[in-house]
Amino acid sequence: MRKRRKWIFYGVFLALLLLFGLYQFFAYVLKDQWSERSAAEAAAISGAGLTKIDKAEKSVWDENSIYWVITGKNKTGAGMMVWVRFTADGKPAQGENAVHAQELSQGVSEEKMRQMIAAQIPGIKIKRLLPGAYNGEYAWQLFYQDGDRYYYRFYRFSDGEQIGDGYSLPNR
Repeated sequence: MRKRRKWIFYGVFLALLLLFGLYQFFAYVLKDQWSERSAAEAAAISGAGLTKIDKAEKSVWDENSIYWVITGKNKTGAGMMVWVRFTADGKPAQGENAVHAQELSQGVSEEKMRQMIAAQIPGIKIKRLLPGAYNGEYAWQLFYQDGDRYYYRFYRFSDGEQIGDGYSLPNR
């Protein structure tokens, strides 16, 4: 009976050690992502006056279009969307265009954008719709499936108009 108890103790200890190791690996892998998000939230609070943060999403289209988009409320309670530009090495960009804030009422909300997309291209399956930037404009980035093909399209945040022709991804 003592040997059995000893092996149970060793098994539990080994399982706990394995779980701790997996947690440490997970934290190590996501550390950079978490620190980027924290830096973006701090920039949105200081640069745009956000008092409450509801959502933070990262959008990467090319080397010059790396943004964290923070959605929240300002001190008057108005909904805001803040674009915080980042450099390729994961640091917040400096300069006059590093932080751009816009009230949600001055642009197209995600729900309204989804309705507009459904009216323009019916029958598609939206995989992802997130705010970002495209060709120097603040935009909604749509990734969708139509049949067995996948596509990207961009819509201007201010009025919901499509920017460019979009991209068709090759079949596998």
